[in-house]
Amino acid sequence: MKNALYVFLAGLFMLVCNACADQHDTNTSSHKPNVIYILADDLGYGDIGCYNANGKIPTPHLDEMAMNGLMFTDAHTSSSVCTPTRYGILTGRYNWRSQLKNGVLGGYSKSLIKQERTTVAEMLRKQGYTTAYIGKWHLGWDWKMNSVKQNINNLHAIQDVDYTAPIANGPDTHGFDYSYGFCGSLDMPPYVWVENGMPTKVPFNVTRCVDEKGFWRPGPTGDDFSHTSILQDVCDKAVQYITAQSGKEKPFFLYLPLPAPHTPILPTTEFLGKSNTNMYGDFVMQVDEVVHQIREALKKQGISENTLLVFTSDNGCSPKADFEELAKVKHDPSYSFRGMKSDIYEGGHRVPFIIEWPGRGLKNAKADQTICTTDFFATCAELTDYHLKDNEGEDSYSMLPLITGSDKAEIREYTIHHSINGNFAIRQGDWKLCVCPGSGGWSYPSNKDIKTNKLELPPMQIYNLRNDIAEEKNLIHEHPEKATELKAALKKIILDGRSTPGAKQSNEGMDKWWQIKNIVN
Repeated sequence: MKNALYVFLAGLFMLVCNACADQHDTNTSSHKPNVIYILADDLGYGDIGCYNANGKIPTPHLDEMAMNGLMFTDAHTSSSVCTPTRYGILTGRYNWRSQLKNGVLGGYSKSLIKQERTTVAEMLRKQGYTTAYIGKWHLGWDWKMNSVKQNINNLHAIQDVDYTAPIANGPDTHGFDYSYGFCGSLDMPPYVWVENGMPTKVPFNVTRCVDEKGFWRPGPTGDDFSHTSILQDVCDKAVQYITAQSGKEKPFFLYLPLPAPHTPILPTTEFLGKSNTNMYGDFVMQVDEVVHQIREALKKQGISENTLLVFTSDNGCSPKADFEELAKVKHDPSYSFRGMKSDIYEGGHRVPFIIEWPGRGLKNAKADQTICTTDFFATCAELTDYHLKDNEGEDSYSMLPLITGSDKAEIREYTIHHSINGNFAIRQGDWKLCVCPGSGGWSYPSNKDIKTNKLELPPMQIYNLRNDIAEEKNLIHEHPEKATELKAALKKIILDGRSTPGAKQSNEGMDKWWQIKNIVN
């Protein structure tokens, strides 16, 4: 009897120990949250209801996400156009430190990210994550060309590509275990899905659309590629990925760059007329619905509590949204800010930025601290206890204390802004110095306006955003000393190769470029 009792108690003890071990393993695996980064394309600050009380586009799901999370009111993209911003998100490094000094890449452009450059996906994979990218890449990858004598930098030329061959230097070589998407913006050919480095179809058709809002450039189009359904196709693939990963031990990182509401502006039938604004407003509502489907997938799988969900935009709203048409219904995509996509003004790069993390993040909260999209890298590093090397995330500051509410102090002293023309601005607290005479982009006064109309403007602009959020009064003559101070800080950040503490780093292809941009004189 004693032996039997001993065996029973020993067995019971082992069961308890195993149960404790299982519980410990579960807690350990759930310590690192899943991370999803949803990046809208050309969505304005004023297009989201919770950011614009006077806005006319209903966005109930993003509003709900903000109520259950944290919305940043002073968030900025690292550039006012898409390719450079995407570079900054994935590398934690300002885009102008790369070879791309202005403008964007095309659908045939080679990879912008150097192979030796660490991406957030590579870093998270080292920390035990499964990683995926689904959607719009627009950072270049290397198609196999049938002829080497082609100008792949011509955004309007159709190139001779071997679509039966895998691509090189794509997402799979930059840390993504799974990738499914297309090369550029949805108005840039070729229109071909690429899954895990391989085109899914050899395109035979050349499609085009000349409608003002539904515009896309003519180019090769795969039989499985539909411009009209592309947004929902990306969403469906993301939901499938979330569902497949939810039961696995490893946490996952999903980078989900959407192709909307960028041109072609093609809301599906159920959204046409739904916003009571215009087709752009309808398309914004469809983006909002995508967020709804992602959030519902997380809830259905029981993993929403332990998922850090980010939603933002890659720059301000494009003029293709038709600002004049929207003004007739009293809607302004740029809110009260000056400018639009492409500009150095706030409308070019101040964006909505919402983080929902039910398990640990703040709820129904606002943060007024200045942040930048480059800060995602350092945030994920702190989140997973990864120690950044000197040549990683050189312009990235962790937002984690702001997300959890453990510290409400400013995380960055300076933030650099960049326009489509390659012009700079530097922000410190309430002060913003624009190192150019005009918008640096498409809005008035553009470089063309200045030249054509022979406008005599000061070479620099400085604004106090606390008193003048619309950037209406240039204080360059009243505060020349502040302008000099900020310009010196900008020069140092450029030449140091970083804005964070650490050893100096080199920039790519600088030569005399930064001098041309009036940083020295």
